[in-house]
Amino acid sequence: MFATIGPAYASEICPMAFRPYLTAYINVCFAIGQFISAGVIQSMVDRTDQWSYRIPFGLQWIWPAPLLCIAWFMPESPWWLVQNGQYEEAERSVKRLMADFEKPKAAQVVAMIVHTNDIERDIQSGSSYLDCFRGTDRRRTEIACVVFAGQILCGAPLAFSATYFFQQAGMSTENSYKIGLGGTAIALLGTIASWLLIARFGRRTIYLVGMSFMSVFLLLIGLLALPGWKQSIANTQSALCIIWLLTFSLSVGPIGWTVPAEVSSTRLRAKTICLARNSYYICQILANIIQPYMLNPTEWNWHGKTGLFWFGFATLTYLWAFFRMVETKGPSTFSLHENCPSLSNTFPGRTYEELDLAFAAKIPTRHFAAYNTSPSHKSPDRLHGHNA
Repeated sequence: MFATIGPAYASEICPMAFRPYLTAYINVCFAIGQFISAGVIQSMVDRTDQWSYRIPFGLQWIWPAPLLCIAWFMPESPWWLVQNGQYEEAERSVKRLMADFEKPKAAQVVAMIVHTNDIERDIQSGSSYLDCFRGTDRRRTEIACVVFAGQILCGAPLAFSATYFFQQAGMSTENSYKIGLGGTAIALLGTIASWLLIARFGRRTIYLVGMSFMSVFLLLIGLLALPGWKQSIANTQSALCIIWLLTFSLSVGPIGWTVPAEVSSTRLRAKTICLARNSYYICQILANIIQPYMLNPTEWNWHGKTGLFWFGFATLTYLWAFFRMVETKGPSTFSLHENCPSLSNTFPGRTYEELDLAFAAKIPTRHFAAYNTSPSHKSPDRLHGHNA
């Protein structure tokens, strides 16, 4: 539930300029949790009593109480309020999210939300799960699902089970957990650093470059295992796993949260993200079933050759992204900051209305970023012919 609501809510309450950063921040939260859990587990390595597993389980109960308190004060999404006809509540919610000097423009923001909702209703009137696979929303659902699934297909099951992989490579249990802890720390720093990449490069570019590098690392891990086991080779494979984690955290990890929230239409966002996240979980379940067999010395005993298996899926995901994944970052024709026109150049991005128009026009993948949308000159009536 949280993995579905998080990106949808974050993308609807934040200003357009900060939308990619706040949605990517969800991956930071996961990285923080992984770092804390890795530290707790590493500290329990030397314990042989029942508290070695009870303490990690018990510590998880610390977080719900403060999160519930914070959730009580969260404003409702103005997009949801508009879709349910609560326009005055939507304006009050927008004002809560604005600084004092911006509050006079709250009505303008709500008007934009209403206009976007009307355009989407004109393009695709339904709002059920089946509507996610109809008309222009079919393409949007496909992109959201595969981008999310790419977080698994890129080889994450191997890299995120690195502690076990290190042990199979001949490292001691203590050193394996220490390196695993270091890997999660690097992943956390990489996710934070990804904000710098998001500000400078497009989502599609970051995703493609990250996927290509991770594919190469997986290929190297697999090829190094072909001659047979050596300690020096095992150490190199371990280092490549850490580098893979850094690359994932700079690219596919955060972008995998940003893109589904941007490509989905506002009327179907929650449902589209739910479907996309389910595609992730399906891949994760299947991967969790076969991954232990690949590494277990009493089963398939592939060791580093597991990298070749995930290299194949990572390469296929890269090819799909090259031909199908659109660029949601581009020059926007809309800005509430008339006194600061450079803001759109500093944080280039498209409004949801502009993305609706681009998808409705069936712009090819490679031309998506350069498509010049102008909502004021493109009425919903012109979009009827594209409802295919």
